[in-house]
Amino acid sequence: KFIMALIKERGLNFRRLVQTGGMPSSHSSTVSAMATSVGLIDGFSSVSYAIALSFALVVMYDAAGLRQAAGRMASVLNRISESVYSNHPEQLPERLRELLGHTPFEVFVGALFGISWAFIIHMLL
Repeated sequence: KFIMALIKERGLNFRRLVQTGGMPSSHSSTVSAMATSVGLIDGFSSVSYAIALSFALVVMYDAAGLRQAAGRMASVLNRISESVYSNHPEQLPERLRELLGHTPFEVFVGALFGISWAFIIHMLL
């Protein structure tokens, strides 16, 4: 995500390292790399791989499903707040962050990055 932002924004933006949402999903990349590494080291039929894969799937589901829904809810709440406080904009509460989750495609691309990096690192070591 940091490299994509570096290219797109033509400059360093360290906030992108910790921001939620965006392409690709760093959550998916991290957990898929972890699960793939465990599989490559301990074997894809090991208990540790099953645990790592389960953890990765839960994190990716959360990134694409639950957090995406929370982002849509934040968008609705922001519009409601703007409507309610339209006559008194100085009292308008701080906007909620709307980019909380990932699209399924962002999660998929993140998972592909993670799996690829795990194989590359495994071959180099």
